[in-house]
Amino acid sequence: MEDKKPAAAAQESSPVSTKRRDFVTAALGASLMSMVPPGVRSAAWAAGSDAPEKKEIRIGFIPLTDCASVVMAAVNKFDEKYGIKIIPTKEASWAGVRDKLVNGELDMAHVLYGLIYGVHLGIGGPKKDMANLMTLNNNGQALTLSKALADKGATDVASLAALMKKEPREYTFAQTFPTGTHAMWLYYWLASGGINPMKDAKAIVVPPPQMVANMRVGNMDGFCVGEPWNHRAIMDGIGITAATTQDVWKDHPEKILGCTAEFVQKNPNTCRAVIMAILEASRWIDASISNKMKMAEVIAQRAYVNTSVDAINQRILGRYQNGLGKTWDDPNHMKFFNDGAVNYPYLSDGMWFLTQHKRWGLLKDHPDYLGVAKKINQTELYAQAASKLGVSVPKSPLRSSKLIDGVVWDGSNPAKYADGFKVKA
Repeated sequence: MEDKKPAAAAQESSPVSTKRRDFVTAALGASLMSMVPPGVRSAAWAAGSDAPEKKEIRIGFIPLTDCASVVMAAVNKFDEKYGIKIIPTKEASWAGVRDKLVNGELDMAHVLYGLIYGVHLGIGGPKKDMANLMTLNNNGQALTLSKALADKGATDVASLAALMKKEPREYTFAQTFPTGTHAMWLYYWLASGGINPMKDAKAIVVPPPQMVANMRVGNMDGFCVGEPWNHRAIMDGIGITAATTQDVWKDHPEKILGCTAEFVQKNPNTCRAVIMAILEASRWIDASISNKMKMAEVIAQRAYVNTSVDAINQRILGRYQNGLGKTWDDPNHMKFFNDGAVNYPYLSDGMWFLTQHKRWGLLKDHPDYLGVAKKINQTELYAQAASKLGVSVPKSPLRSSKLIDGVVWDGSNPAKYADGFKVKA
């Protein structure tokens, strides 16, 4: 045996055997690659010439159901397929997420659409050029009123307006960040009932996980926040669901994957890889009820949302109750993929937030709506990532929607749209 080893080693190192080995390896590789889906093949190929510039990516998230695609991309190891490692980082508040994105402690974040736009324009903190890589989810937030208000008959925006007129006092409503989505859904909903959120009520900022505790001690009359905190308020017997945000705008954009423009410029391949990993996670979540239930079990854990599974798993399936005995199945529940319709960073979606910032006096003058959206929303980068996964991309970066007040938004004349509201700051 001792004499055969050197001979075998010598044989392996001979030119003929090396050529044969290379041929067999190449043939085997080709055979294996033929079994791999095209999108994954192109990603594997990209690792050679378009390798991620940064391998470990810290992605901040707030404990909300809609952090799920970021978390599951890491937990299910979709990230490893693209040569990266996603490190989900739990954060305490949106202001904290903003600060850590701006100073580089976080590479990316599961973040409010309007927060990224506000920072870019310098109205939601320090001014810094920002980027939106993709939309993470549509729908799935809600407007909660206190049980005390509901007991007085305020169960929707019309009855709330009537009560506020009948019993005048300072009514306080909470949102999660001044330029964020929840502030805009809250203000839009109140205004649809004739309530001016800037004049007829007081708006305060409360981090999402603290909403229920603050309502319990009477710090607010209502709030707008992401799940599971609206359902949690019902489970705890302190609040009722007066409306869902899909009632305000069906298939509205919600959280996005945000980062600084500088990060995109320095790490375009990393950004593509992260988009692909999260797209895969999004597709996986929406693929089946079983996957959604598994997702709920994961994100309910202490490291993520830190709540009971039953606070999460009903509304992600569209099974709603309002806390007053009404139950319904909502086809427009929170969606993470919806055959790719969710994730494209529409320019018109970004522009809409700017129109509302102008409406409520956060912006003094009309910005270059389309120009700002083109700078922030990384439509080309997203399209490159989506094409590698065979995910369709819309023909136009603008889309049309009718909101709760019957007004149509299509991005065609944002200044006119912003100035056209009767109820405004």
